[in-house]
Amino acid sequence: MKLILLLLVLPQLLLAQTGTITGTVRDARQRPVPFASIVLPAAGLGATADAQGAFRVADVPAGTVRAVASAVGYASVARDEMLAAGQTLDLSFGLAAAPAALHEVVVTGVSRATEIRRSPVPIATLNRREISLNANTNVIDAAVRGIPGLSAVTTGPNVSKPFIRGLGYNRVLTMYNGLRQEGQQWGDEHGVEVDGYDIERVEVVKGPASLLYGSDAVAGVVNLLPALPSGPEGRLRGEALAEYQSNNGLLGNSLGLNYQKNGFQTSFRASHRLARDYRNSVDGPVYNTGFRELTLTGMAGVNKAWGSSHWHLTLYDNQQEIPDGSRDSLSRRFTRQVLENSQEDIKNRPLVSNQELRDYAIGPLHQRIRHYRVFTKTQVHLGGGELHLLLGAQQNSRQEFNHPTAPAQPGLALNLTTYTYDVRYHLPDWKGLQTSVGSNGMGQLNRHQNATDFPIPNYDLLDAGGFLLLKKPLGKLEVSGGLRYDTRLVSWNNFYVAPNPATGFDSRAAADAAGGALQFPAFRRQYRGVSASLGASYVATERLTLRANLARGYRAPNIPEIGSNGLDPGAHIVYLGNRGFEPEFSWQQDVGVLWHQPTLDVSVEVFHNYVQNFIYQGRLLDDAGQPVVIVPGNTTYQFQQAAARLYGLEASLNLRPAALSWLAWNSSVALVNGENADATLRENQGAAGRYLPLIPPLRARSELRATLPAGKGRLTDTYFRATVDGSARQNRFYALDNTETATAGYALLGLGAGTTFSSRAGRPVAQLFVQVDNVFDTAYQAHLNRLKYFEYYAASANGRSGIYNPGRNVGVKVVVPF
Repeated sequence: MKLILLLLVLPQLLLAQTGTITGTVRDARQRPVPFASIVLPAAGLGATADAQGAFRVADVPAGTVRAVASAVGYASVARDEMLAAGQTLDLSFGLAAAPAALHEVVVTGVSRATEIRRSPVPIATLNRREISLNANTNVIDAAVRGIPGLSAVTTGPNVSKPFIRGLGYNRVLTMYNGLRQEGQQWGDEHGVEVDGYDIERVEVVKGPASLLYGSDAVAGVVNLLPALPSGPEGRLRGEALAEYQSNNGLLGNSLGLNYQKNGFQTSFRASHRLARDYRNSVDGPVYNTGFRELTLTGMAGVNKAWGSSHWHLTLYDNQQEIPDGSRDSLSRRFTRQVLENSQEDIKNRPLVSNQELRDYAIGPLHQRIRHYRVFTKTQVHLGGGELHLLLGAQQNSRQEFNHPTAPAQPGLALNLTTYTYDVRYHLPDWKGLQTSVGSNGMGQLNRHQNATDFPIPNYDLLDAGGFLLLKKPLGKLEVSGGLRYDTRLVSWNNFYVAPNPATGFDSRAAADAAGGALQFPAFRRQYRGVSASLGASYVATERLTLRANLARGYRAPNIPEIGSNGLDPGAHIVYLGNRGFEPEFSWQQDVGVLWHQPTLDVSVEVFHNYVQNFIYQGRLLDDAGQPVVIVPGNTTYQFQQAAARLYGLEASLNLRPAALSWLAWNSSVALVNGENADATLRENQGAAGRYLPLIPPLRARSELRATLPAGKGRLTDTYFRATVDGSARQNRFYALDNTETATAGYALLGLGAGTTFSSRAGRPVAQLFVQVDNVFDTAYQAHLNRLKYFEYYAASANGRSGIYNPGRNVGVKVVVPF
């Protein structure tokens, strides 16, 4: 502990030598690439080239340095060079006009910065430019559009929970700049509390990443990375952004600032988004799907010879309406709840007025999510190696206001406080062997506040794990692997609930309270798990790379799975847990083939994942086989455990014809199949219980993009694009108890265009993006859209059941850098 404090408080005591890197960035015709980005991922340093493509990065720690040059419309290039103390190293980068990503450097899911093609585990990325091209309501939806194998369970336009290869919730670890995102991930209507305008890059690990991150990364990792300050020394840089989307009237604004000088770096961003109810051609405006969101993000830190240290602070405040899908049975117009309990008659609710459907005001029935995080990331050169330390604290406050007769009374009110640590040391290389050791974990306290519904108990959680990672280059072959041990302690005390005569609702009570009931008996249990991974990549030729990986993942059951016993009002589901659950363990095999040449990129990834003790939800039935109803108007689910098997593939093809250098055609396809491996269940239930729930259908995406050659005018990076997103019919669904139904296939056409206005000196003045999604206003329901099942009637007057996805949407975005 004393060592850690010393490193944080007195880092100047650790002396190291530095040098300077200068150079130019040019294209294939040796023309300067103005304002290209140069990043040193391991050192946390960066710079922006000037109008002539020249750049300079000072105070770079001596030793082996990896520098990455990138620019819009060009493939990134990475170079590894040796920098001596006091040396000024000149590097010249040549960028090819192509979106090839195989040489991109990633930091997620690997021990050290690594090229994508050299990682045995499949990793995909999405940069800021590609995020900006689309009209998205959250950053997860943006990533889903650009990364095959990534999907999302949605509850309206602003709530998207990432799924990787058919697995989600606590099986996918979401991180913000390396800090694990800890909210109420078990809630279907609880999204990711991150400012999408602040994200410079998304990195996705597709497969078990438990080796580095422990439990909750058994399906993979989504790391949301903000931008590093990259402006000239001593000059304030930034951008102003404004966005409008027609479908839900979204109004988005963001202001970002950054500054760096003499190793000091700081940045700040403030963003605000406001949207009313979204609409489609079947439902019209979908009542209670609007939202209002405010985010503040700040960073301050230093980059010096001894290393670097940065402090981050984010404040997130979101008010999200809660749809319930109630309607008039004949007109199919939406109705709103005004009474509850015995006074409530769902068939006689009043109609929602047209004014309410057009209004930006947040309705009485809504949730409010506030998420605050502060963390520090420190890197110190020590003993010939590198010490990395992350310490963080975050609090998630979630309130759901679901009482129409008492709008100020939250039905659900939870405060989750999480303390996180991650420490790892990269030992000096020994005969090419790279060794990393480390430990990470967290402590959590979840507490109910002034609430009336208690779906989970108050709990305490302690989690810790240690790991060893090895990587050895052997010529064209690179082998990596490691081992990890985790332990997690979960406990809670007896929790009693009793009616409150003053409010008419339930509330937490003492053990001897009148009418009290023990809702959550005391619980204490320790879970343990071993994770392992062994993989290799083989660069057969400069064009062909082969890779394979075998990994064992581990996940401890989350709190709802073992302890839930109550109504989640936002989901309209009563959840029942199982205290006897064992941890999940997965064995996943990955095989990939990557082909790269100047005009063509092809990749094929095949995977197979066998999960022991897989936990899923099943509707609770009585002895007669009828659904159990505990709370009227709400379904009852109980968590179950069985073996499961998932397998599938992702493939992509990116073509850039040599004769048409301005044209690019990018296509991808993703397929996953999930089956219940419990022989007894399949024997008793037949085909209805064969497949796992929430498995996305076969999905394909194709984009044709034309980028006009740079001319002598003031417009640059001008592009036109057409996209087709298609999903096949999903007949492989969890049909037991009518939990899921088949979903029809659909294809959506998108059209987009954009340009950059430049000054006479060639510096960007403003960027314009225009995107039209679902051009033909197609009526469709995505299989992972939870609103598909929000239906109160067995039959409807128009023959359509549930709520449909958004219809046509025109998005306009303007970014003004300064």
